[in-house]
Order: sequence, then structure tokens, then C-alpha cells
Amino acid sequence: MQSGLRNVLLGKYQRHIMESLSPNIYVQDVKGTMQFYNKLGFEAIMSVPENSEEPVWAMMQNGGVTLMFESFKNIEGRLPEIQRQDGGALLFYIKVKDVQALFDSLKDQVTVLQGLEKTFYGATEFTIKDCNGYVLTFAD
Repeated sequence: MQSGLRNVLLGKYQRHIMESLSPNIYVQDVKGTMQFYNKLGFEAIMSVPENSEEPVWAMMQNGGVTLMFESFKNIEGRLPEIQRQDGGALLFYIKVKDVQALFDSLKDQVTVLQGLEKTFYGATEFTIKDCNGYVLTFAD
């Protein structure tokens, strides 16, 4: 980035280097969500309560992608800014190594919103809806 533009964007604020982004996604059913994301190749790395049949929070990971899921019930009485509804006005864009193989393994198990296609920006991608109404696009 050019130094002039960088100074305008950063202004008087000190730049802090961020290390990672792990969305905490609010859902009705953490256990069901874990089962769905397991189909996508994610593995549970932590849950609360640990080893519970009815977790209220879980962290799952696949390669360099980490997602957290928390039940709406778990935030009752706090964070009123978070809408209490499934899905949302966002799309998770996940880069994968072999998008064709992933599509082939998932297409009959999930709701496919957009099949495998080449985009105007050069990516090959497909889009699905998860068990909570969230939209995920996988691209190579």
C-alpha cells in the first residue's frame, strides 16, 4: 500500500497485527451443527461442557479454518445486539485445495444453492446452505 494512502487509512491509530479470525456463529442446536460440519471435514477441538451430549459452545477446525458455534440460549440476557435468528446477512468464503472433490463428496448430503462453476474472477466454486441457514461458498 502506498505510504500516503496507508497514513490516511491508519490515521492517528497505531497499527496492531491481528493473528487470526474465528467467527462465533450463533445457532439453535450446537450438537446438530457439529454433526453437519463434521460432514464438511471439520473436527471438534473443544466444547463446553466438555464431552457433553448437549454442548452450548463448540470450536471446530479443518486445516487453517476455525469456526465456533454457540447456542442462542447460552447468550440469554446478554448481547442484545446479536439477532436471535438462524442464518444471517453474511457468506462464509472458504478456500480449499480440491474444490471438485469436495463438491463431489458433499453434493448429495447438503443443500446446494449454486453448483460448481467458474466465476468471472477466475475461481471455481460452489455454494451450500448449512443446517442453520448460513451460506458457505467453497472455492479453489
